[in-house]
Amino acid sequence: MKYLKYLLGIIIVLFLLFILKGIITPSVHYESEVVVNKPVGEAWAVLTDETRLPEWIKGFKRTELVSGTPNTIGAVANVYVEDGDEEMIMEETITNIKPNELIAMTFSMDFMNMEYEMLLKENDGKTTIKSKSTTVGNGMFAKSIISFMTGAMKAQEDENLNSLKKVIEENTKNYFPETETEPAIETEE
Repeated sequence: MKYLKYLLGIIIVLFLLFILKGIITPSVHYESEVVVNKPVGEAWAVLTDETRLPEWIKGFKRTELVSGTPNTIGAVANVYVEDGDEEMIMEETITNIKPNELIAMTFSMDFMNMEYEMLLKENDGKTTIKSKSTTVGNGMFAKSIISFMTGAMKAQEDENLNSLKKVIEENTKNYFPETETEPAIETEE
């Protein structure tokens, strides 16, 4: 019986520490960055090409537009992501977009909310892509879990951006086809 009391005491202390961590760290922030050996226009075109998302976002399945126009401020979409054997649905809202410079959005779901921003900058024909994420759990238990997951979330973002780098650098799709014009017919005057 004495050991049971100690065990119960240890469990209670661990639970309180778990909750305290969520109180102390109610949100987590992390950044990730890659340099892509392509110009910003091509990097942006690949990044915003919805058909290419499964190639670089782990678990991405599809999006369904809820309202607005795709790739514009205020557009809302449901994003379906597979996590193990479960499918998660997140509501994505674009909060800012400047072609070839940045895209910012929020993701909302029952468990957590995330503010996400991706910035692009070209230098000497190479593009630096930097992501910034702030995640907040919805409820005390979720905040506590999120506070322990910072490393895993950052590692996942690093993996996604490295996959994006590969997709951009190996891109063969021509996003900027030149239109052929008819040669001018010269007439004698």
